[in-house]
Amino acid sequence: MLWRNTANQYGLIAQLLHWSIVVLVVYQFVLASAFEDLPVSMARLQLLGTHKALGMTVLMLMVVRLSWRLLNNTPEIPPSRTRLLAQVTHYAFYALLFAVPLSGWLLSSASNLSVSYFRLFVFPDLVSSNEELAQLLKVIHETLNFTLAGIVLLHVSAALWHQFRLHDDLLWRMLPGRRLWRRNNNLR
Repeated sequence: MLWRNTANQYGLIAQLLHWSIVVLVVYQFVLASAFEDLPVSMARLQLLGTHKALGMTVLMLMVVRLSWRLLNNTPEIPPSRTRLLAQVTHYAFYALLFAVPLSGWLLSSASNLSVSYFRLFVFPDLVSSNEELAQLLKVIHETLNFTLAGIVLLHVSAALWHQFRLHDDLLWRMLPGRRLWRRNNNLR
């Protein structure tokens, strides 16, 4: 497995960053659903604290991911009628994966709630406590999350369409062990 991207395959670093962020984002949706249903309690505060710390982890991983992407070649998106949509979707992912944690951090700051990183340190507040701003930021954070969920569904659907309908192996470019799988299944 190559560490860096090639013209046809994402390297191990890009794959690791991609799948780590996928797992964290899915878990973030699960955590948000869990603490929204709880009354104000220690359990809710603990879930919220974990949610915030993981959100900041996504933000930090996105800085690394964007840097890695800018320093490496990226496999080409195959020419098709949907190429522009794929490019726009990728840009939207990057924007949203920065905007969602930043809006959560701003929401916490405006709500006068600290953002602790697994109790190791506390991130500084980005804005002063402001109830009206907090209400607006809550709506923005939720809207960005729903938008992200929609784009995730579009992205997954497109990947599955390419793999199983168009048979262009686009999905395998982001999966580790691609060569081994292809060899064992006698594919190109």
